[in-house]
Amino acid sequence: MKLVDLLKYVHTVKHLKPIQIKYQIWYRLRKIIRSKTGFKYSLSIEKEGKALNLVPDITKYTSYEKGTFNFLNREKDFEGNIDWNYNKYGKLWTYNLNYFDFLNQEQLESETGLKLIDDFISKLNQKSIGLEPYPIALRSINWVKFLSQHSFLTPRSPRESAAPAARNLDRINASQYAQYQILLDNLEYHLLANHLLENGFSLLFGAFYFSDETLYSKAKEIITDELEEQILDDGGHFELSPMYHQIILDRLLDSINLVQNNHRFESQERLLKQMQDKAQKMLNWLNQMTFSNGQIPLLNDAAPGIAPTTQQLNEYAKRLNLMSENSSNPWPLSESGYRRFNGSSYECILDIGPIGPSYQPGHAHADTFNFVLNVKNEPILVDTGISTYDTGKTRLKERGTSAHNTVTVQDKNSSEVWSSFRVARRAKVKIIKEERNNIVACHDGYKRMGTLHQRAWAFSENQIKVNDTLKGKLVEGKAHLWLAPGLAPVIKANEVKVNNVLITFHNSTHINLIPTKIPHGYNRFLDSYKIEIMFEHHLNTIITTS
Repeated sequence: MKLVDLLKYVHTVKHLKPIQIKYQIWYRLRKIIRSKTGFKYSLSIEKEGKALNLVPDITKYTSYEKGTFNFLNREKDFEGNIDWNYNKYGKLWTYNLNYFDFLNQEQLESETGLKLIDDFISKLNQKSIGLEPYPIALRSINWVKFLSQHSFLTPRSPRESAAPAARNLDRINASQYAQYQILLDNLEYHLLANHLLENGFSLLFGAFYFSDETLYSKAKEIITDELEEQILDDGGHFELSPMYHQIILDRLLDSINLVQNNHRFESQERLLKQMQDKAQKMLNWLNQMTFSNGQIPLLNDAAPGIAPTTQQLNEYAKRLNLMSENSSNPWPLSESGYRRFNGSSYECILDIGPIGPSYQPGHAHADTFNFVLNVKNEPILVDTGISTYDTGKTRLKERGTSAHNTVTVQDKNSSEVWSSFRVARRAKVKIIKEERNNIVACHDGYKRMGTLHQRAWAFSENQIKVNDTLKGKLVEGKAHLWLAPGLAPVIKANEVKVNNVLITFHNSTHINLIPTKIPHGYNRFLDSYKIEIMFEHHLNTIITTS
């Protein structure tokens, strides 16, 4: 192994928690032992399920229609023979196939859903990707909700119990309960973060559906601990992706729905109260991070069309008697590292936070001092978002600094993103000044090159001033600004005009307007433009709106 690669591992591993290292080692060692002893999980354990009372939740996007599955903008028709381990579109596509979100999409007939579940069970084996803990967790919630929301679980007469449909339900329950035992034996302590929290939410659904104290005890432990760990003081989810924030909030609202409308366990009221408090904070944060047009900025790992919208989440919360803060009294953003400023015609969100969380930065980007801008409810400066999780050049590029509205030095990343989900050395941010309409911050992501990057923002009603300063050994920098697709910028001297927005650069040495492509969800791109601005020591950027 090369020294540079070894250092990447060192700077990555040193941030891990001891429990992650412990379980990484244990799961690997156990796998070797079990392969030699021929260990196999039981895939069927008899257990009776009981229907749950649930208010209407958020309907899932349509991903299955007439035998064709559509995930991540890629379709596959298995022509009547579903391969649940299909891997030609990448692992994330296969995961989506195994989540079974399509059970809870609009207009899916109950008999179709049962046939899909039955087909999955018939092909389930010890090597199925569907037996990995994360797919088990998400699929189990979808199965429980699907079975509860249809008339499969009504009391049956002896004659009905002998009917094929009843036998099929017993088979599903036996498979489901066995999968929960596998999940219990493979909880994702080696990853932590959203994976472990999703494990906990799923165990909670299993506990209520099967009236199982063991599942409930572990679910309560995980959810209680992880909500305290993962939901920051300002309400943001600590992985700092608005998309994942929406996903986790949706699952939290589902769990509130579950506990609020079903009584199974003596201690559930305390858990419910904690979940309600955290959901309230998460709603307030999300509303502050959502533009007036209803869209979220695609910061860190994020893509459109994956998570429920902010409007859907607000409406769901109201059905659960949760209310968001009044928009006339904005929820303050702080610990998450994001800030929002509104002018007379613009909305700007900027990032002055750290890579987060330190021990699981898999969804983080090297985007320190990034910012996004909407003018008159239309995107002007955007975060590129992502098109893939697959390891390779595209994934590295989309996580890299140059894919964001910030500054690179010698085309290096401010934080060392590598592989698909890893980060070695990370930029540390120091906030120098923060006032109502002014922020000055500095980061040391280029410290290894002897340089610090300072960025100052000043906001007024119709103007934003951005001042970049490079201090130290290397003072030649390149600023990057990504324009929203569909815009037709015009460059003249040191100015770029786009729609009714004028962007002026002072002290630039060269300005390039580059035709490019920008992700439009997974595996899809749109034509766009990027502005690259070369400078030495200082760059003053003035954005004027009308």
